[in-house]
Amino acid sequence: MNSFLRFFYHLTRLVLGAVFIYASLGKILNPGAFAKIVFNYQVLPGELINLTALILPWVELILGACLLSNRWMTGASSIAAVLMTVFIGLILFNLARGLDIRCGCFSTKPEEGPMDKLTLLRDALFLVLALCLVGLTYYKKTVYHKNQLYTV
Repeated sequence: MNSFLRFFYHLTRLVLGAVFIYASLGKILNPGAFAKIVFNYQVLPGELINLTALILPWVELILGACLLSNRWMTGASSIAAVLMTVFIGLILFNLARGLDIRCGCFSTKPEEGPMDKLTLLRDALFLVLALCLVGLTYYKKTVYHKNQLYTV
């Protein structure tokens, strides 16, 4: 992998890792408030709201740690892309329904404004980064395995 791609790979994984860890912290510290935000999305049955509010922040934290430590990158980059796709879908769904709710992306505090097109744009940028990271991860593995075939 050339130096620019290597730099972009590491920059992308560090940015996304920091984003996921930062996003998880407030939710982990205040699961009750995050459960209210999950409820306001009006997409899950009641039985899954608390479970989602308890599990999702830890998934984000572990995912961020994997990205920062450059471990299990095939799975971590793929999960990041899937999560961002789901988040964008939920934002689009609620914007289309006209619901005026908080995103809950980085804060469980009421001061966080309602989600809007900028929230959608921000998450779309994170999705593009995640997809780039997926591509770079697979490219890196392919180049590594191709080089191994020639050295054996």
